[in-house]
Amino acid sequence: MAQPYFALDRLYLFPYYRSRQDYRALTGKEAPAYDTTRPPKNWEDPAAAQSTRRTVVYENVLADVMGEDGKPTLDMLVLNKTEAATVNLYDQTTAGVPAPEMAPVPVPLRALNDNEELVYTQPGIVMVRDKSVPLPETQNGFTSEDRELLRAIAKKLSV
Repeated sequence: MAQPYFALDRLYLFPYYRSRQDYRALTGKEAPAYDTTRPPKNWEDPAAAQSTRRTVVYENVLADVMGEDGKPTLDMLVLNKTEAATVNLYDQTTAGVPAPEMAPVPVPLRALNDNEELVYTQPGIVMVRDKSVPLPETQNGFTSEDRELLRAIAKKLSV
C-alpha cells in the first residue's frame, strides 16, 4: 500500500555514505583523507570529473530556508568539478581531527514529480508528500483504524 510520506533520500541523485566504512563497503575504495578546510560531503558525482567545464550545477538541493508558504524550498548548488567528484567524509574515530564546523554539502535531488511536495513532518524534519495518496482522515487526532483498535481493546478489557 502506498504511503502518503516518504524519506527525502529517495530523491537523492547519488548514493549517500554515512561513514568511511560505508563508503569502503559500497564502493570498494578507501575514502580520501578528511579535509578540515572543506565542508563534509557524503556523496560524490563520478561523472563530474569527466566534465569539460570547471563547475557543475545541480538544479535541486534542499535549501536552508523555509518558503513563504512554510514549506521547505529547493535551491541550486554550484561546485567545482573536483569537489563534486569526491567525498569529504568526517570520521569521529580519528584522533586529533576536529569535528566539522561547516554545514555538510547538500545532496542533489531529482526534480519533484507533479504529485510530490516537500513538507515538514516535524520541526526540522523534511519528507516528501505524495499528493496522490490520500491522508488518513482523523478525528481528534485518531484515524478510523486507531478508533477501531481502541474499541477492540476496550471490549477485551470490558470497559
